[in-house]
This record gives sequence, C-alpha cells and structure tokens, in this order.
Amino acid sequence: MSEKQLILTVDTNHHNLKLLNKFLEKEGYQTISANSLEELDQILNQSLKIQLVLLDLTGFKSSIWERCEQIKNRQIPFLVISPRQNTVIQQASLAHGARSMLIKPLAIKQFLGLIKSFLKD
Repeated sequence: MSEKQLILTVDTNHHNLKLLNKFLEKEGYQTISANSLEELDQILNQSLKIQLVLLDLTGFKSSIWERCEQIKNRQIPFLVISPRQNTVIQQASLAHGARSMLIKPLAIKQFLGLIKSFLKD
C-alpha cells in the first residue's frame, strides 16, 4: 500500500478519539478526526479522499443524522459505533446510510476485519 488510506474518526470523547486514532495509525492507516459537528462539517467541506468514516454516536444530538446523509451522499462508507445495543439506533443508522453498527467495547479482530473489508470495496 503506497498511499495510506484515510479514515475519518468522529467522537465527542477526546480520549477515545485519541486511542482510536493511535490504534488505526499503528495498523497503517492515516486518520483525521472530528470532535464536534462543527469540526465534522469543516472536514466534510474539504476535498479530502476519505475512504471510511468511523462514527461514535455518543454525545451527539439528532442533527448527526444529517451529517450521516452527507457522508452517504458522498459515497463514503461509514460504520456507526454505539455504547449499547439499541434497535432504534441501529435502524436509524442503517436508514441514514451506515454499512454496519458496532457495539462497545469493540472486539479488535472483528473491528479490523470490518475496516479491511470496507476499504477493499
């Protein structure tokens, strides 16, 4: 892989965002992160070649779904991360374009496998 694939990570928790980015970079990916809707808007308005979005819903208001629609319309695959299994959130995530939903705590092998499979598409 000559050019590192760019993954956008979105999380309101600074600590979790830092850990996720460190993990992904160790696995050979390039990351860019957003900690708020404003930061997410700024990143989405740039012409970056984002290959995947990892979006932790925790702490975001319902306006996050509009951003999910924007990501979907740009044809960027994204995974939603949630702190608990919730059918309503899962259905909303899929309806707004998420390819899958992961529940915390993340199982590392499954998580990496999903990332690799989405980046092959």
